[in-house]
Amino acid sequence: LRALRTDHIDVLLLHRPDALVEPDEVARAFDELEAAGKVRAFGVSNHTPRQIDLLRRSVRQPIVANQLQLSITHAAIVTQGLAANMVGADQSVTRDAGGILDYCRLNDITVQAWSPFQAGFFTGTFLDNPEFAELNQVIDELAAAYDVPPIAIATAWITRHPARMQVVLGTTTPERVAGAAQGSDLPLTRAQWYALTRAAGHIVP
Repeated sequence: LRALRTDHIDVLLLHRPDALVEPDEVARAFDELEAAGKVRAFGVSNHTPRQIDLLRRSVRQPIVANQLQLSITHAAIVTQGLAANMVGADQSVTRDAGGILDYCRLNDITVQAWSPFQAGFFTGTFLDNPEFAELNQVIDELAAAYDVPPIAIATAWITRHPARMQVVLGTTTPERVAGAAQGSDLPLTRAQWYALTRAAGHIVP
């Protein structure tokens, strides 16, 4: 807290699941931090629905956020549902232990999207990447139409979703922050949102 020059943290996340987690120990830590006035709310990162349920059995405070990797190209938590019941389609395979996005919406847990411009799991950005030529063409066309930088369109794809997700930029470059912010309230149409989804290589039946 001294390093952050503050007397409290608004939201503290339990980062990444721990195979050896003891929910009662987590609960005691949360209680102590809250009672001391050092933390106002608590969340998790990269947790599945069942992992959250396990914590909620012991933790008294509500889990208010789950920070998950999400971008147009790294979008299984969103696109798996589009290919539901499509036998043989890799996209139809549930990889997050039971619909984490819907679970969060049902339980009033805000999804915070980290690495919103990463192509995959730490594989570099898809913006201006020749491997994603079709996607960047659609992004550039929409950027021109809305008179915003491409990073704003990539941000808007996430914030347009009705889950009201928050975007974690992970950058301190003022230009990138300003450009992404332009997309936070950009009113992409359904057709535009699905055009981006399809251009990223996802199945849109």
